[in-house]
Amino acid sequence: MIDKDNIVHWGNTKFIPNNYKQCEVTVMDNIADPNIRFDKKGICNYYYEYNKLVNKKPWFENSDLKKKKYEETIRKLKSSNGKYDCVLGISGGVDSTFLAYLLKQEGVNVLLVHFDNGWNSELSVQNIHNIVEKTGFDLETFVMDWEEFKDLQRAYFKASVLDLEVPTDHMIFGSMYKIAKSKGIKYIISGNNIVTEWLLPKAWYYPKFDYTNLNNIHKKYGTLKLKKLPALGVWHLAYYQLFLRIEGVTILDYYDYNKKVVKEIIKSELNWRDYGGKHYESIFTRFYQGYILPNKFGIDKRKAHLSNLILSNQITKEEAIEELKNPPLEHSIAISDKSYVAKKLGFSESEFQDLLLMKNISHESFGTDKKDRELYFKIMKALKPITRMFK
Repeated sequence: MIDKDNIVHWGNTKFIPNNYKQCEVTVMDNIADPNIRFDKKGICNYYYEYNKLVNKKPWFENSDLKKKKYEETIRKLKSSNGKYDCVLGISGGVDSTFLAYLLKQEGVNVLLVHFDNGWNSELSVQNIHNIVEKTGFDLETFVMDWEEFKDLQRAYFKASVLDLEVPTDHMIFGSMYKIAKSKGIKYIISGNNIVTEWLLPKAWYYPKFDYTNLNNIHKKYGTLKLKKLPALGVWHLAYYQLFLRIEGVTILDYYDYNKKVVKEIIKSELNWRDYGGKHYESIFTRFYQGYILPNKFGIDKRKAHLSNLILSNQITKEEAIEELKNPPLEHSIAISDKSYVAKKLGFSESEFQDLLLMKNISHESFGTDKKDRELYFKIMKALKPITRMFK
């Protein structure tokens, strides 16, 4: 069991409940997670949900079926008739970097797309440069209008909502679909996968494509009109997926994807350098995940990332516990990032500190597109048999 004083760092123990429990298998616990449940053995619901998910996929632990699914996916990508077989978004992180390497080995012609929202670290820029140089793939950089994007990010801080990454994640996928449309590309490659990225409590994020929520937050707290940002709400998505027939494709689930092994491959083959944390290639994400989430919301996302690796037998619980004894972000980096983020967003340090100390407000209080999303999922489910006929 982890010493409670080490669970939330910088001495912030206010989030630790009196009935603190940690899963017997993973390092998930009941800090800032109202939906976690434990059985009589002390095992949490995420353990059972993960196993239920993989048991539904006959290829998951069958190497022959997995290989077949992988080869079918590669053939599908290479059957496209355009200049490019697919679009791959790259951040310089592990998953996208390895996908670029893997697709190069398979002879797939990829258009790399990098989303530049103004928060790239120098190391991420170098890693992206190495990917392009080593693979020879074309790169298109989607540069955000900084003044509009800054205004949107400022609005999210003023709203005091949980998921400050919605503006970035929303616009990343919006830019990918926009570029795919302009180039006539039918496939967008995703790095999502079960073995490293499945686990994330619902209380720790907000749906990224809720354009109603995003727009309402900005209307209340923003000052500029958003004219140039690549929005991707439910009906934008319907246009891209149903009308233009642009398809998201996952590959890593059909590959024996081991994080430690993959890191060594891309270090060797692409001169990749580690950031020291998941998605820490972005200065903003590093500060958000390493400082804001644990201190303002009691959330340490490393618990979910490490627990996912435990569930996929890539690390042991003991290894995860040792990792969690370290702070999510070194104190000196946290202080530097805090000053940098405040200045870049146009907040004084005292104003920024006041925003971080504000009462947390739910996203839902700003309105949602939940009904539209439910309708869209019903339409997609009904059309699934039809769309298969045209593949």
